[in-house]
Amino acid sequence: MKHLALLCLSATTLAAAPLTTLERERLLEHFQMTESWLVSELAGLSDTQLNWRAAEGKWSIAEIVAHLAIAEPQYWDQVKQSMAKPVEEGFKPKATDAGILWYGIDRTRRNKTAEARTPHGEYKSAAEALAPFRKLRAEMISFVKSTPDDLRGRRFLTSEMDVYQWVLMITSHSQRHILQVREAKALSGFPAR
Repeated sequence: MKHLALLCLSATTLAAAPLTTLERERLLEHFQMTESWLVSELAGLSDTQLNWRAAEGKWSIAEIVAHLAIAEPQYWDQVKQSMAKPVEEGFKPKATDAGILWYGIDRTRRNKTAEARTPHGEYKSAAEALAPFRKLRAEMISFVKSTPDDLRGRRFLTSEMDVYQWVLMITSHSQRHILQVREAKALSGFPAR
C-alpha cells in the first residue's frame, strides 16, 4: 500500500511541469509593463488632478490607485490558496489567455467591484497607495521569475481557469484600471493642474 501511494505521488510530481520560458517571459513583461505604465500615468499629476472626479459616484485617480492597492493583495492571496492545492490530472481550463488579456483592454464592459475592493479612504494619497502596490509587484515578479511549480495544472480556486491565467488576470486587471486613469485624464473637465 505504501508503495502504491509513493507511485501515485511520483506520477503526480512527474506530470507537474514548470512554466515554459515563453509563459514566464510573458507574465514578467506584462507585470513590468503595467507597473511602469501606472507610475508613468501618475507622474507629475497634482493633488487636484489626482482627487478630481468626473461625476458623483466616479472614482478619482487616487481612488483607482487605492483600489489596485486593495484588490491585488486579495487576488494574490487567492493565488496562494490555489497553489496549496495539488495539480489536477488532466485539468484543462475553459478560459483562454487571450480572453484574460482582452479583459484588461476592453473597457466597453464595466462592472461594479465588490465592496471588499472598494476604496474607503484607506490611503491618504495616490503615492501612499502606490507604495504597497509596488511592494507587492516586486513579490509577484520574484515569484514568476523563480517558481518551479506547475501553474497550468492547478485549477484557480473552483473556477474554470488555471493559476497561470489568474496571475495573468492580476496584471490585466491593473491594465484595465490604467486605461481608466487615461480616460479620466482625457475628459474635458480634467483640471489643467
